[in-house]
Amino acid sequence: MLKIFNSLTRKKEYFTPLTNNIINIYICGVTTYDLCHIGHGRTFLLFDVIIRYLRYKGYLVRYARNITDIDDKIINVANNNNESVEKLTNRMIDFMHNDFKKLNIIKPNLEPRVTNHISEILNLIMCLVKKKHAYITKNGDVAFSVNSYKNYGALSNCNINNIYYNNKVSFKNKNYPLDFILWKRINDHYINWISPWGKGRPGWHTECAAICNYLFGNKFDIHGGGIDLIFPHHENEIAQAICAYGGIYSNIWMHTGIVKVNNSKMSKSLKNYCTIKDLLKLFDGEVIRLFVISSHYRSSINYELNNLLKSYKALRKLYITLNYFHQSTFDNNNIDDRYIQLFFQAMDDDFNTPLAISILFNIAHKINFLRTKHNNIVFRLANTLRKLANILGLLYHDTNDFLNQYKKKFSDLTKINLLIQQRDLARKQKKWDIADNIRKQLLLKGIRLEDHNDDTTWFTT
Repeated sequence: MLKIFNSLTRKKEYFTPLTNNIINIYICGVTTYDLCHIGHGRTFLLFDVIIRYLRYKGYLVRYARNITDIDDKIINVANNNNESVEKLTNRMIDFMHNDFKKLNIIKPNLEPRVTNHISEILNLIMCLVKKKHAYITKNGDVAFSVNSYKNYGALSNCNINNIYYNNKVSFKNKNYPLDFILWKRINDHYINWISPWGKGRPGWHTECAAICNYLFGNKFDIHGGGIDLIFPHHENEIAQAICAYGGIYSNIWMHTGIVKVNNSKMSKSLKNYCTIKDLLKLFDGEVIRLFVISSHYRSSINYELNNLLKSYKALRKLYITLNYFHQSTFDNNNIDDRYIQLFFQAMDDDFNTPLAISILFNIAHKINFLRTKHNNIVFRLANTLRKLANILGLLYHDTNDFLNQYKKKFSDLTKINLLIQQRDLARKQKKWDIADNIRKQLLLKGIRLEDHNDDTTWFTT
């Protein structure tokens, strides 16, 4: 039976859908002011695997992933680009869809944009004001009263007084420092909507609570996102939803771990993040997928060239194993139930993808050992390997196409990695001429370097 770690209770729980065989899942999507980065890729790839598995198990999954298409950051970037907000957001959404297609991420059933749900957001805020969970601030904004919700802090396991003193949150015209904005009153000429409190725009935390209730009601199965969203976004979301609608809101809360870059936290301010678009110039989507799901979804992962090369080598082994079988010979009905059960046990234990992947390599090892001896058994194992890998979103390519495509690229990537290692050594030995020369060589290969104290981050140009 499936067990899932619930971030709210901080323990694994047996999972049963709220409605028969139907599972409603909501994942917080992107804010469309920039390209998607590897952090986004990790979250959406992992939930892609989870949804594929649940559907394979026979559940009817209704998957929603929202798009935040109005936000101060979006407006600022649009102004800097001298383009409209609509043009910027549509362009970024197109890039996102293209990235996700190359990563073989299945489309959500529902992809609501915030700007299409302003009326639901206004209804939520009016409900909170009426129930005295929200109030009008001195400057005309509408704010949620954190003290009106006794369980605030339950998801993030934090004490609100500690948050205030440790972060020195300012009042900013609010009754209490941690009160957050539901509706921001706007007096400028940029995008805004008419509300009972004047022209304005919704607060970020309000969007998901209103959209989830519109799509699923006040109780649904799974809410997910990156671990960085637990506080304040998801904490604030729960508070609004329960105060307005009652119920428990989401039955299970799931959060993916952070992505590190060369063992440092990935951050735009540190300029050490990599976009999916750039990463796809070097690696096939399945290589990126295998790199991501080789770690458990709740753990952190370290993004660096060497780790992606390891994922390429591992994926290549699986394709080489299947290279002895013609694509047309695969039969999903002729499979080895023993490995299917082992795979199910791994995935039913909080979606243990590292263990599930190890089962794929056990099958590949068995195929290679028996290949010349037992044709019937080997064909059954090959069918099983392909079937289980497909559930994880892997081995969808034609085998020869994948191997031929990456023969030269892998050689190039290996040389790039060796040059970076040689340059790191030259820097430690303060041989700056050698280090600068290697930097120039890499730049000619389309690799730009960023140095940070003791490590180097690489990007495609």
